Amino acid sequence: MTQRFFMKEYDSFTRNVIVSSNHYHPLPESTFDQLEQFILSKKQDGAADALELMSISSKRGIGKIISAKNYVGLITLRDGTELEILPKVYTHDQESSADETKRVFLDMLKFLQEIPYKTFHFSHVKLENMNILEIFIRMFIEEVYTLVKRGLKSDYVPHQDNEHFLKGKWLFSQHIKSNIAHKERFFIEYDVFSINRTENRLIKTTLEALQRCSSSSKNKKDIRLLLAAFESVDVSVHPDHDFARVVSDSSMKEYATIIQWCSIFLRKQSFTSFSGNGLAYSLLFPMEKVFESYVAGKLSKALDKGIYRIKTQDRVHHLFDEPKRFLLKPDIVVQRGDSSIVLDTKWKRLSTEQSNYGISQSDMYQAYAYHQKYGAKTVFLLYPSTGSMGNTTEPFTYRSKDGVTVRIGFVDLIQIDHSIQQLVQQIHEVMLDTP
Repeated sequence: MTQRFFMKEYDSFTRNVIVSSNHYHPLPESTFDQLEQFILSKKQDGAADALELMSISSKRGIGKIISAKNYVGLITLRDGTELEILPKVYTHDQESSADETKRVFLDMLKFLQEIPYKTFHFSHVKLENMNILEIFIRMFIEEVYTLVKRGLKSDYVPHQDNEHFLKGKWLFSQHIKSNIAHKERFFIEYDVFSINRTENRLIKTTLEALQRCSSSSKNKKDIRLLLAAFESVDVSVHPDHDFARVVSDSSMKEYATIIQWCSIFLRKQSFTSFSGNGLAYSLLFPMEKVFESYVAGKLSKALDKGIYRIKTQDRVHHLFDEPKRFLLKPDIVVQRGDSSIVLDTKWKRLSTEQSNYGISQSDMYQAYAYHQKYGAKTVFLLYPSTGSMGNTTEPFTYRSKDGVTVRIGFVDLIQIDHSIQQLVQQIHEVMLDTP
């Protein structure tokens, strides 16, 4: 039976040591050692991403600990053990439950361009019993079910065989090898109208791969049922070559989302490049990017397009103009006429217990540069809301004598639509405020 272990970002795994704190989670020694060896091997390889994934340290009375850092998602070790890491999301002054956190996280993932997300209803799914990978597999299965019901597309595909008739192209060199004693046969190549086309081969290959890595009995059962529809389809021998041959015109629009999923599962390159000894599969997301995409996507939907223009990852300005060096890439730029507001997201937990609440000087320097280069009315630094900031009376608006204004804003991930509407109202007020 598959062993599953769960923690939230910034929590730690211990080497089979039970600690009263909810932020420490014991792992069996062998599992801990596998994970430690993977992190150390990536560190020796000079992989910077591995250092952002997890850190290894020691704590008095506990011993070695492995702490999650900036990535969330799923790690599957070669022995089948699953390690799931979820982001920290707060409801008022408490961390939200695992089920609620997962629902929020999945909603956030809808806005990542790498995810071929369509409408997916979670109300009937008990998410606590499904890791992120199994949920994605479920999405893929439902897409393939819809395709199979509509009917798999056929195409003319080349077929080679040793036949009693001459048709298509006569492959003479192969004919000589095969038929030196069979003058009545012809080794030929001709086209047949078949579902054994490139796209269907990629889907079948993906289904077989997911059947091996899934730990959900329902997903495995549904994959077996779907594979019956692909019985006459070959497995893709060279998926990368086949992806290059995929037809993407209007006649194949039903395949577009499914092929994106195939690329995610077969190439394993859509989210991170983590791999190595001891690691079978990883599905990991940098929360900085997830948060940025979420806020930008929600804000874009909420702003009146007839009044405002919104850009993400704008690349218009450099810090220095002669020569142009140090490109500035603010997360979001909102424009109304000739006026601009810059918004930059920061996946950091501010706290009343930290100096300046944890707002770093580098973030403020960056906001100052955005203000100057964009001639912005205001720069917003947006952080996820946490319970620890609820009782502060800090106004969180900073002004300098040369006209730079920086506002600190908080995004409530549990009540995201209400939070975004408040942000839209602030943007509207700033834009209408004439000096």
